[in-house]
Amino acid sequence: MEELAKKAGIPVRTVRFYRERGLISPPRREGRIAWYDDHHLARLRTITGLLERGHTLTGIADLARTFESGRDVAEVLGLGEPTEETPVRLTPEQLADYFEGETTAENLAAALDLGYLATDGDEIVHISRRLLEVSSELVREGVPLATVLAAGRRVREHADALAELFVGILENHGDEAEPPQLRPLARAVMDAELSMALDRRLRRENTDEPPRNLEP
Repeated sequence: MEELAKKAGIPVRTVRFYRERGLISPPRREGRIAWYDDHHLARLRTITGLLERGHTLTGIADLARTFESGRDVAEVLGLGEPTEETPVRLTPEQLADYFEGETTAENLAAALDLGYLATDGDEIVHISRRLLEVSSELVREGVPLATVLAAGRRVREHADALAELFVGILENHGDEAEPPQLRPLARAVMDAELSMALDRRLRRENTDEPPRNLEP
């Protein structure tokens, strides 16, 4: 424990306190000797980093339990499953930087349930760089992460229905399981339709505004 504390740059009593609180896992024991490894060191550095970012020990304990009960990368991404998205590997500190003040246990549990996040040892994996960057940009614009995740769940439902529609159309009129034109055609249609839908929505919003007083 003394060697671990020295490498982590914290007092031995702090390591002992974290151990008693369940923030680090028990050491491997050989007789009277307790062995700590790189996993323990990584966890201690993560705790230090999250404390520096304003998280409480209670919150960090909740985050740790959330991730330890979450799904791993193989379960979320699937083995050999084709995808155009690029996963991003993050430390807990880096994830906290993306969503400063919003990485609560509740939000992380929702992201794990959606499949946005997975765990791989001491690392966190976000399944899509594009979704990660868009989500963090929305949070920076003032949208709560809980709202972003709730919207993501609704978008997922509509996206699944649209995927079913496009795949069904091409399956009924082609011989290939995944025709090469499937993804670009689907994206082109949805990009155009979403653009027009936004135009209609914004026009309706502007029409509903009360008339301005044009008198001097």
